[in-house]
Amino acid sequence: MADKTFLQRLFGKASRALRLFLFNSTLFIMLGVWLTGFENVHWSIYIVPAFFSFAFVFGICPGINLWRIVMKEN
Repeated sequence: MADKTFLQRLFGKASRALRLFLFNSTLFIMLGVWLTGFENVHWSIYIVPAFFSFAFVFGICPGINLWRIVMKEN
């Protein structure tokens, strides 16, 4: 089997464990927002759960990929 290119490795699917971690983190953040009150929370709090939900659904984590690029990790 041929070696994968950098982009193929970068956009490879996240493991099930990572996806479950992101899903649970999203739930806990949203639970905290709900307990605090949706009207009392600043809009920027919703950015992290949005990224986590994207990563959970599609298996591509933008945060991890950013650090892979910065650290030049293969």
